[in-house]
Amino acid sequence: MKAQLDLKSVLPSLPRIAKCAAALALCAASQAFASSGAPTVAPGKLTIGADLTYPPYDYMQDADPAGFDPAFMTKLAGHLKLQPGFVDTRFANLILGVNANRFDVIASALYVTPERAKQIDFVPYLKTGGSLLAMSHSGFAPKTPEDLCGKRVSSIKGASWIPKLNDVSKQVCAPAGRGAIDVREFETSPEAAQAVLSHAVDAQFEDSAVAQMTVNKLGGRVAITSATPLYPVVIGLGVKKGNDALLAQLKSAFASMKQMGEYQALLKQYNVAEPTGDDIAKALGTAPN
Repeated sequence: MKAQLDLKSVLPSLPRIAKCAAALALCAASQAFASSGAPTVAPGKLTIGADLTYPPYDYMQDADPAGFDPAFMTKLAGHLKLQPGFVDTRFANLILGVNANRFDVIASALYVTPERAKQIDFVPYLKTGGSLLAMSHSGFAPKTPEDLCGKRVSSIKGASWIPKLNDVSKQVCAPAGRGAIDVREFETSPEAAQAVLSHAVDAQFEDSAVAQMTVNKLGGRVAITSATPLYPVVIGLGVKKGNDALLAQLKSAFASMKQMGEYQALLKQYNVAEPTGDDIAKALGTAPN
């Protein structure tokens, strides 16, 4: 009789017990996902290196990171069940930083090149190109890199187009006796633009989307003079070589973003494109001749 009374007292509690068990199982599953994920610099967090002086890709707005890369990485981190955290780092120090474990991944409009692919692994995610800017109504309106012979050109430090401009200078300008291209590197894109405004240089070479934003921000004091994107390039996330677990998880999260339409919405919002397989192969220098 006592056993029967005990059973009756337990029966009303069974739904609550079932709910608690389900909650515990969900918690355990969540912990299992986190523990099975790639190790990161800070537990539970995806630490991201970005040069936050580079709108519209990376910049600060109301004390928060903004632009394509922060929006993209916030979504990506969500799929990894990690909290995104941004480390503002000058562009020339990004690869050094990820290789020194200062952050887990670079997301900073980093162009994919064969030289950089020797230092880090890439997850390609964007395609863009370069533009030339000069003072409006200055009489100097370069259309191509060859038009820069004998001129001073500003650029963000460490940009992928600098070796290309130096090649044009050696292979085109010098043989023609037109004077070398004097490339002057600056820590940030705004500093490179200021060099144009102060007449310290004749032109600026910049990413096309950044160049358009510069024109808008400066109220038309400078103009984009090139007619088409120069040196079309692929942009990629950068991961330390050997960190294969994180690389695989980033690729998986990226695939989930595509499947849910989140990636496509960002492309449309920022007027940029997805690179093709051929674009990526060319950027990495692995395309067949």
